[in-house]
Amino acid sequence: MKNFIVITALLSILPISYSMADIQIVEKLVQTYVTEGAVTADVVQGERLWNKTFKGKGNFIERSCASCHTKNLTDSGKHVKTNKLIKSMAPSVNPQRLTDAKKVEKWFKRNCKWTLGRECSAQEKSNLLVYINNFTHL
Repeated sequence: MKNFIVITALLSILPISYSMADIQIVEKLVQTYVTEGAVTADVVQGERLWNKTFKGKGNFIERSCASCHTKNLTDSGKHVKTNKLIKSMAPSVNPQRLTDAKKVEKWFKRNCKWTLGRECSAQEKSNLLVYINNFTHL
């Protein structure tokens, strides 16, 4: 009986520890972006950038972050080129999101180049990060 109580107690605080880790990672990354020139992390600007369509040259198809990840970050998405399933971006639904700064940076670099045709600025990353982190539902 004691083991059951201890396990239940540990499982009940597990989501809290994920949330705390998310907040620490997000705050650390936002501070890094500030040192790189970001002014203020803006959720509204993050949402605008998330949904903005970018046009490319040659066979670079028109795309946005929402093209693969959907407008509703609580939903799963699908890569427009490979059809690979992409798990929900919202940490409120997917507690693995925004828990590893290196992965966040890796995916910003890869996805910004693929979507915008260039790397995101510190301001853009800051805005997107707070938008993703604060998204709860559409």
